[in-house]
Amino acid sequence: MFAHLLPLSAVSVAVALTLSACGGSDAQPFKTLNGQAPLVIGHRGAAGYLPDHTLEGYLKAIEMGADFIEPDLVATQDGELIARHEPNITATTDVASRPEFASRKTTRMVDGVAETGWFATDFTLAEIKTLRAIQPLSDRSTAYNGLYQIPTFREVLNLAKTEGAKRGKTIGVYPETKHPTYHQDANLKLEDRLLTVLAEYGYTTKASPVIVQSFETTNLKYLHTKTQVRLVQLVDGDDYDFKTGAVTFAAPFDRPYDWTRAGKTELFGSMVTPAGLAEIAKYADGVGPWKPYIVPVKGTYGADGRMVDVNKDGAINYMDTSSAAPTSLIADAHKLGLTVHTWTFRNEAKRLTADLKGDPKAEYLLFYRAGIDGLFSDFSDTAVAARADYLKEMGY
Repeated sequence: MFAHLLPLSAVSVAVALTLSACGGSDAQPFKTLNGQAPLVIGHRGAAGYLPDHTLEGYLKAIEMGADFIEPDLVATQDGELIARHEPNITATTDVASRPEFASRKTTRMVDGVAETGWFATDFTLAEIKTLRAIQPLSDRSTAYNGLYQIPTFREVLNLAKTEGAKRGKTIGVYPETKHPTYHQDANLKLEDRLLTVLAEYGYTTKASPVIVQSFETTNLKYLHTKTQVRLVQLVDGDDYDFKTGAVTFAAPFDRPYDWTRAGKTELFGSMVTPAGLAEIAKYADGVGPWKPYIVPVKGTYGADGRMVDVNKDGAINYMDTSSAAPTSLIADAHKLGLTVHTWTFRNEAKRLTADLKGDPKAEYLLFYRAGIDGLFSDFSDTAVAARADYLKEMGY
């Protein structure tokens, strides 16, 4: 009925919805920009289950129903794009335990912050391939540490293409160019390397199963002049003000680093104002704000001015907050023709607000009902299950 109008990654979902809705009069229109079911994006693969950015993790996300998989991209010394969360690979690989690379430990500036460790930009691809991925979060399983290689961007694209063909659907790939200014300073500009790889696969149009994202702006504006693939401007923040629900800002999470370099004083928050969104619409197809820009979180405060320990565990933290009413951000973005994809959804209790009562699906439903076009999840199976509940709720 309308699948030919959709991004390729959404076709299989749209077809299923069309079949289930044709003949039913109770189905309600989705609040997404294009009337499509919201997308589930496998954040760093299946980060809730396996180490970040591994082919095994991406495969698991696909098996759990993710529409897109997300590789963060950094460059090696010899210019190859690999999937790692940061140029500093200390926390996500076993490099620190490799005596042959002990001398590579160094301190480098990343977005104005001195970081000590091992950096992908000091390793060739051949050397990177000798390393193995590890779990970066202390509260998640380390059982798979040391088992999986670090994939190249081409390997991720190949996996998506192959696994999509097996399933009769298109699996999208949603790369993030990590720290573009850092890479440019290292004479390893990410954007042209990315364009070269995408061209090899024929991914050059808005219909291509690729969306490119970045927290910086200059690189996205450059890409806008070089390709028609969809681009998304990410919007970060440092923390929350539990009294007001507002996002707070502190370096290096206060503004895009290319803005800092250029002497601009505006904060990330300026991007999600109507004027900021209008500027983004000049060079991008969507905006990727952190969750609290859309659904703020607030604490409850007593007469003494102190935040209430809602769960009575003796600590005051995120688990004692509650979800506030959604802001106008999604509606404001949609008015400008921008999609809205938000991040990051996780299942652990300490990452859920008190009003969700320990049910991670309840958080997804807040955003699906608000009209989110897509979301990044460490647990694609939960995101897909919550979407199924939402579709049923909408009459599909």
